[in-house]
Amino acid sequence: MSILEQFRFDDKVVVVTGASSGLGVAFARAFAEAGADLVLAARRADKLATTANMVEETGQRAHTVVTDVTSPQECTAMIDAAIDTFGRVDVLINNAGIGTAVPALRETPEQFTSVMEINLHGTYWAAQAAASVMEPGSAIINITSILGLTTASLPQAAYSSSKAGVIGLTRDLAQQWGTRKGIRVNAVAPGFFESEMTAQYKPGYLESLQPRMLLGRIGTPDELAATVVWLASPAAGYVTGQTIAVDGGMSIA
Repeated sequence: MSILEQFRFDDKVVVVTGASSGLGVAFARAFAEAGADLVLAARRADKLATTANMVEETGQRAHTVVTDVTSPQECTAMIDAAIDTFGRVDVLINNAGIGTAVPALRETPEQFTSVMEINLHGTYWAAQAAASVMEPGSAIINITSILGLTTASLPQAAYSSSKAGVIGLTRDLAQQWGTRKGIRVNAVAPGFFESEMTAQYKPGYLESLQPRMLLGRIGTPDELAATVVWLASPAAGYVTGQTIAVDGGMSIA
């Protein structure tokens, strides 16, 4: 197999959570363009349908599953639907998540817990469900954040804690499932990208961070999606347990 062929996903099935908007849509499009069929999961059925249409326009198949990743049962149902529809699961992109910016002295237990349940617990339940049916050579990519590695001047205790937890979870699942199951588990830590989340920031906030971005700009969704495709592909076949920061150098500035 040539180097370029290693980046193809023909006859492969990729599950993307959080596929109704933002970076999840970019991931779905990238894998479809690489030849994969997609199982698209999120809580918003109408927006999932839009993503599915985009996938099908590339000539690939798409199946949508309304899923709340905080429920282990719904994560299992998501993977069952993938098996029923396509007969296999080769890649899981654990992208579902929420972000908050609440000062620590004002954050309620409910607010903190809701972030942890989606960002950390949901990642675990989806990975657990997928790994139960995956064959050797499969891959799980957990989407964490550079805020699991550094700070960015916003009060994000819950979000940062959850994303740091995903990094630890990634390492442990990699060591549990690498030898026993032949599944690679890695994480990608995005910096700041054009998305629904960054569109909500106050004017001037992203500009204030640019001195810490060694490349002097925020990223584009395609730049992040390309890294995720590589990490899920056979081209990264000897990479596991790693967290790859895709942040324009911000985490080392």
